[in-house]
Amino acid sequence: CVIAGPPCEADLDGVAVESWSTFDVQRGQTLRMGRITGGVRAYLLVAGGIDVPPAMGSTATFALGGIGGFNGRALRAGDTVHLRPVAAGLLALEPIKRPDYDACGAIRVIMGPHAAPDFFTEDDVEAFLSAQWRVHYNSSRTGIRLSGPQPTWARPDGGEAGLHPSNIHDTAYAFGSVDFTGDMPVILGPDGPSLGGFVCPAAVVNADRWKLGQLAPGDTVRFVPVTEADAARIEEELDAYVDNLDRFPDTPVAAARQDPVVRRANGSVSDPDFVIRRAGQEWLLVEFGPHVLDIALHLKAHAFAARLVREAVPGILESTLGIRSLQIRFDRTRWNGESLASRLASMLEEADSVDGMAPESRIVRLPLSWDDPACREAVERYMRVVREDAPWCPDNVEFIRRINGLDDAGAVKDIVLDASYLVMGLGDVYLGAPVATPLDPRHRLVTTKYNPARTWTAENSVGIGGSYLCIYGMEGPGGYQFVGRTLQVWNRHRIGAAFDEHWLLRPFDQIRFYEVDADTLLEMREAFPRGELELDIRSTRFDYSDYVRFLDANKDEIDAFTAKRKQAFDAELAGWRERGQLTFETTLADGAAEEKEAQVAPGATVVASPMAGSIWSVRADSSRPVARDEVLVVVEAMKSEFEIRAPVAGKVALSVSRGQLVAPGQRLAVIEPA
Repeated sequence: CVIAGPPCEADLDGVAVESWSTFDVQRGQTLRMGRITGGVRAYLLVAGGIDVPPAMGSTATFALGGIGGFNGRALRAGDTVHLRPVAAGLLALEPIKRPDYDACGAIRVIMGPHAAPDFFTEDDVEAFLSAQWRVHYNSSRTGIRLSGPQPTWARPDGGEAGLHPSNIHDTAYAFGSVDFTGDMPVILGPDGPSLGGFVCPAAVVNADRWKLGQLAPGDTVRFVPVTEADAARIEEELDAYVDNLDRFPDTPVAAARQDPVVRRANGSVSDPDFVIRRAGQEWLLVEFGPHVLDIALHLKAHAFAARLVREAVPGILESTLGIRSLQIRFDRTRWNGESLASRLASMLEEADSVDGMAPESRIVRLPLSWDDPACREAVERYMRVVREDAPWCPDNVEFIRRINGLDDAGAVKDIVLDASYLVMGLGDVYLGAPVATPLDPRHRLVTTKYNPARTWTAENSVGIGGSYLCIYGMEGPGGYQFVGRTLQVWNRHRIGAAFDEHWLLRPFDQIRFYEVDADTLLEMREAFPRGELELDIRSTRFDYSDYVRFLDANKDEIDAFTAKRKQAFDAELAGWRERGQLTFETTLADGAAEEKEAQVAPGATVVASPMAGSIWSVRADSSRPVARDEVLVVVEAMKSEFEIRAPVAGKVALSVSRGQLVAPGQRLAVIEPA
């Protein structure tokens, strides 16, 4: 075995074990791993490896999706894992050969796809690169949230994509993208979304993504821009280190910004035929047309993706559709961003017409529990631990009514239940989660997304953000305004006639909701994953020519609805500006205010927070003594709850309350001897 990563206290049957050195473990021995210093995660390596079956081509665990690793979840007490036969031998690493965990505070990035001048100002980008960002306590493998300066933004709002200027028509995310969810950046981690509707000014280079796993709440981070060529060179050095386990590479790289726009073709800057942007070290983002919701642009992206497959362009590893975009991941040994963009541009100049397109489609009817209790719980959590004064709180449906100029909440429900939502992307927020828009523009309720995003959303909540609807495939963060909850759109075991794959829905499906009460939905949710509930699914086609004729026939009513909606939208935006609610700023140290602490009596014990976080609950009571090891408070940090226990018995005086943000080392309580 080897324990790798930052220094970790460990012992084998009471005998200390040194990190980065091999040791043998015999049957019946007990290995204990304790406190980690200088990082967040340590790693236990076992000769031969842990024997688990692959899922979707990987043996890694994706706990939110319930697949991979050991039964698709984290290990629990009592689990028994099996090991593969021992292969090659292990060797100890000298200190000079170990990774430099002190370097995790400097993260190198490729600029793009969404930087200045389209989305951020030049001053915004300079502030982004010069700031010392502080890691927020609500961080995890999904994403590393950061607190720091607010952008001023290069545009007033996101238009049909949402009220806030960070909102865009959903596009694919590269690994390690720095995603601005409103005014708060989030570095997307290994369990992060593959699609979403927020701008990303930069993406972490491949050679530095390992650093994300060692960032703790309260740590500071700065971003260092590098060119695509330098990113490739430092990745080659890291790959050579992994192969040879020689000296850890520490060659300095000069900071250099590279224009994220590789090619902008034809038309004006505001209305190009296409734009090709860098989206990361091995990704290009191809955008079609202006920043508007136009199903024709989605069809163009769909047709271009099919053409890449049809012509078998070498070195294309994968492509992901967005609303009006296609993200392409390429083989870096065949292409760089410039050379591939040149090849793609020549193909894009001969783009196929969409007029006669009629892709396969299905009408899928799903139950909807309107304003479900799980949605209300998520709003309450958000108000308690993220932002109490958000304009969409405490009632998302009322907010949707107000921002769209509707008469009452019933009008919101009628529109949602009457609409036919066209699925335009999968993986929005999480695997299998659809992003869809109503085919009839008179059903398009435009909202903004949460700023900052929620830290928790119940599985299969249904929300609206911008002009789009999303069904959250699994529990996690989110930003859409809730309207209710429905059935599972992800099935880890692929049980039931509806699940040819793990995901329920397909591109160009049409979702139609019918209302059920919350208790009925819970019964349906129990039966559906077991294959005991059949859905009403009917095959059809989405004929674009017929759709254009429908739009033409109803143009006057559509224009009137759109004008009324825009008037209400503009009034809401003006009110936000007047009240100072357009942006949201987290204070340094994540809201934990400095306090003048009272003097501690002789012999008393101070209990301090070991991390940045939020007080999830207070268990102790100042009116009675506490016992040694009794839980005083529970701190929420990094999507987990940590019990803070009394180190001694005695009379307790609490210094914090539920929902309060605390910094590392901040006083939680004082215990005087009984």
